[in-house]
Amino acid sequence: MNAALEGVAIIGLSGRFPGAPTVEEFWDNLLSGKESLSFFSDEQLTASGVDLNQINERGNYVPARGILKDIEYFDAAFFGVQPKEAEVMDPQHRIFLEGAWEALERAGYAPNRIPGSVGVFTAATYNTYYRNVWLHAGILWS
Repeated sequence: MNAALEGVAIIGLSGRFPGAPTVEEFWDNLLSGKESLSFFSDEQLTASGVDLNQINERGNYVPARGILKDIEYFDAAFFGVQPKEAEVMDPQHRIFLEGAWEALERAGYAPNRIPGSVGVFTAATYNTYYRNVWLHAGILWS
């Protein structure tokens, strides 16, 4: 095999995490032992619709959650997404697009100014966003 074609060079990296909007801040949180979860009071849980009686019966409920900040600031026009489509788009998909673009920026690449191909390797998993939205809207999921 041609030695020039072996291997992968990671030249740009992006990530968004609870309590850390960048990979560097996430790493700093890990090194310093900083807790990045948000914890909620009984009042906050009740206000969000949680039934405290059911929680107390189970006894194993942890009132904590990882929350990403600024998820509402998606620039739909920048990504060529129509406003109506952006309204129903899975928030994880919006963040996915932003993260892929940020990785290119961090690598110093402007995709429309580079001769040849540039690859952005990404990963995701199935989630239940659309299923939950449709079920709450009364649309059956098959």
